[in-house]
Amino acid sequence: MLFSGLAERLQDTFKKLKSKGRLTEEDVDIALKEVRRALIGADVNFVVVKDFVARIRARAVGSDVLQSLTPAQQVIKIVRDELAALMGGTESKVNLAPSPPTVVMMVGLHGAGKTTTTAKLANLMRRQGRRPLLVAADIYRPAAIKQLQVLGGQLNVPVFSMGDNVAPPGVAKAALENARREGNDLVLIDTAGRLHIDQELMGELSSMADAVKPDEILLVVDAMTGQDAVNVAKTFNEDLSLTGVVLTKLDGDTRGGAALSVKAVTGCPIKFVGMGEKLDALEVFHPDRMADRILGMGDVLTLIEKAQANFDAEQVERLNKRIKSMEFTLDDFLEHLDQVKKMGPIDQILGMIPGMGGMKKIKDLEIDEKELVYVEAIISSMTVWERKNPQGLNGSRRRRVARGSGTSVQEVNRLLKQFEQTRKMMRQIMDMEKNVKKGKVKNPFGFGKNSPF
Repeated sequence: MLFSGLAERLQDTFKKLKSKGRLTEEDVDIALKEVRRALIGADVNFVVVKDFVARIRARAVGSDVLQSLTPAQQVIKIVRDELAALMGGTESKVNLAPSPPTVVMMVGLHGAGKTTTTAKLANLMRRQGRRPLLVAADIYRPAAIKQLQVLGGQLNVPVFSMGDNVAPPGVAKAALENARREGNDLVLIDTAGRLHIDQELMGELSSMADAVKPDEILLVVDAMTGQDAVNVAKTFNEDLSLTGVVLTKLDGDTRGGAALSVKAVTGCPIKFVGMGEKLDALEVFHPDRMADRILGMGDVLTLIEKAQANFDAEQVERLNKRIKSMEFTLDDFLEHLDQVKKMGPIDQILGMIPGMGGMKKIKDLEIDEKELVYVEAIISSMTVWERKNPQGLNGSRRRRVARGSGTSVQEVNRLLKQFEQTRKMMRQIMDMEKNVKKGKVKNPFGFGKNSPF
C-alpha cells in the first residue's frame, strides 16, 4: 500500500507522543529522532530530511506548543503542514495555453512508462472536457508508435504519427499544425526514452521544445527507483527546465522517498501520480491530502471525487429506493460491488478513510481482492429467481451454485449469510430514519458489518 512503511512508523511515533499528555523538549527530540529514521528508511534525501526535521523542531519546541492543552496534537499538525509543504503545498495545475492548443511534452528514461502515462493523461484531461491529440514522436523504440495507436484506439483519442522516417522535432511541429486544423485543444507528445547522460538525444529534446514551445514539459519517473528518480529529475531539469513531474507506480512504492524529495531537490512540483496499470489510474497529486494519508487522517475529498466519477447517480438513487422498500436483491448487491470496484483497489479506498490509513488495521481486515471475484461467480451462477429469492436456495440448489461457480458450498453459505446480515442492517437503518429526525441516512454501498467487501 502507498507509503505503508513510512505511515506505520510515523503513526506509531505520534501514538506514543499523544500518550504522554504534557510534553518536554526532550519528548519532542525523541519523537523527531524517530521521524528522521522513518524518513531515511523511506529513502528520502538526507539533506531534505535534515532541513525538514529542523523546521519542525523550530516550530514545535516553542512555549505556545509545549504549554498548550494538546501539545501532541499541535506537534502532529506541524508535521502534517511541513509534510504537505515538502511535497509542494497545494495542487499544481496544468499550465493551459492562453490560446489553444496547449502543448505538453512527456520526457523521461527508458522504461519509466511514458507512453502509457501519456495515454492516461489524455484520458484524464478528456474527462475534464479537453479534446486531446496524442503524438507518436518516439521513432526509436520498436513498436512504440503502434503501442500509442493501440492505447489511443482504446480511449477513442486520435493519434498523430509520421512513421519513423521523420525526426521527432518535425513530427511535433506537424502535429501542432494538425491539432489547430482539427480543433484539438491539447497536444500530448510522447518522446523516446533516453539516458540523461545521452547528450545527443537530450539535444533532440531541446530542439523539439524550441520547435513547438511547449506549455508543459513533464518528466515521467518510476517512483520505485527512489532517490535515483530524484537524481534523474534534477538532471533533466537542468537541461530542459521542467515544469512538473509525473510519478508512476506510486501504488507499488511502500517507501515514498521520491515523492517526498523531488520538489525540495529540483523545485519541480509533482503534478500527477500513477496509481495502477489501468488507463484511468492516473490522479492529480494533492500534497495536503497525501500528508493526511501518511499520518492516518484519511483522504475523504479524494474518496468523494472517486465516488462521483465512478458511481452512476441514477443507479445509486434507484438502488437507494430499492433499499428503502426492502427490495434489495443479490442482483443489486452485485451492482453495488461493481461500482465500488471501479473506484480502485480496496486497500487504497480504505486508506482514504480517516483512521484506516495504518497498514496494521488494513492487514487485520484480511482484504483479498480475489474474494470479490468469487462473490461475482457465485451470484452469476444463480438463476434470476434465486437472486431475487436467496432464502429459497435449498441444499441441492446451493450445491449446484457451488459447482457452477467453482467454489464450495461453505463459500456459498457464507455469502448468503453476509447478504442477509446486510439486509438486516439496512432494515435497522430504515427504522432509524423513521425514529431519528436528523436527516436521512443513506447507505449506497450496502456492506454488512462482517462483510469483507
